[in-house]
Amino acid sequence: MRVCWRTIPSQRNSMACLYAACERAGYTFDFSCGPEKDVTLYSLNSITGPSLIPEIKAADTITVIGGPHACARWDELVHIADYVVVGEGEYTVPRLLQSIESGTPVPPGVATASSFQPVDHTVFLDGNPSFSEYKGYIEISRGCPYGCTYCQTPRIFGNTIRHRSIGSIVRLAHSFHDIRFLSPNALAYGTDGLHPDPRHIRSLLHELAKIPDKDIFLGTFPGEIRPEFVSEEAVDLIARYCSNTRIHIGAQSGAESTLKRIRRGHTLSDVWRAIDHTTDAGFTPVVDIIVGFPDETDEELLATVSFCREVSKIGYVHAHRFFSLPGTPLEGRVSRDLIPEVVSALGSLALSGRLTGSWNNPEIRFFSKISK
Repeated sequence: MRVCWRTIPSQRNSMACLYAACERAGYTFDFSCGPEKDVTLYSLNSITGPSLIPEIKAADTITVIGGPHACARWDELVHIADYVVVGEGEYTVPRLLQSIESGTPVPPGVATASSFQPVDHTVFLDGNPSFSEYKGYIEISRGCPYGCTYCQTPRIFGNTIRHRSIGSIVRLAHSFHDIRFLSPNALAYGTDGLHPDPRHIRSLLHELAKIPDKDIFLGTFPGEIRPEFVSEEAVDLIARYCSNTRIHIGAQSGAESTLKRIRRGHTLSDVWRAIDHTTDAGFTPVVDIIVGFPDETDEELLATVSFCREVSKIGYVHAHRFFSLPGTPLEGRVSRDLIPEVVSALGSLALSGRLTGSWNNPEIRFFSKISK
């Protein structure tokens, strides 16, 4: 049975880990720019997903949809695709391919137009490499104990954070010169995700440093850091073992009231302490913010702009426009309009080179990368 993977650049990391999982079960992927026989797999996020629905609906082959959009919209997508994978795919997708090939009932975690049985497992990271022949980032942690109202992560991967063992990470790291990590909060490695404990990341970095001719990057894309985990000890570890000169901190707003309403679980003071620790250790802070939350007031927007101006004096701002993601508490809500003062200020910071990101159009970074 031929299995094709629909190439979508923004979903490359999903492709890498599922390729590895299916390969172990005896299935390898061909890569395509559209549906092809016998089976074509799609991993959809909730921004690019809708643009690919007509292609999937018209496909003259067996189609399987997974990814964040499938987890949130499975009840709709079962009328578009033959099978929808709801939840993590490393165990479910190979079992589904086996059932398609043998004509047996679909496994738990797969929805069809006629049935759905919830997933019966949680993925053990050590049992599944992040990649094999086709590389992806080294996923060191999965899941998030926080409940940010705009985020799909805990709704897909659960509220309990899981970690890959140091031994497994070291084995994967041998495949790279530049070692980068995928994590919802890189400095939470080895912890419950709520209480910082740098001992675990110290042990990981110590072992990775034994590999010759490698550059380690921690606290940069795609594994930013929550501000309350940035301590003097933590940044000293990054300075000692890592090659990055910047540290990427997730603040998300410069207004205390907004942070509370979106349930970030940290304060603005936590953010400024993190920035201070970062600069004191000689790093340049890159701070994530989101603008246009549905209930954000003009005053809160202006407070975030003021925050961005202060950050830009010592570092950089990476800004995004709020986008409503299915399956989150803010599902269905529309980004509020940005007042002229905000547009002007963010535009000025962007022109000066101190602010990047898709703050005026959340779709740009995804739709510009979809292969046609």
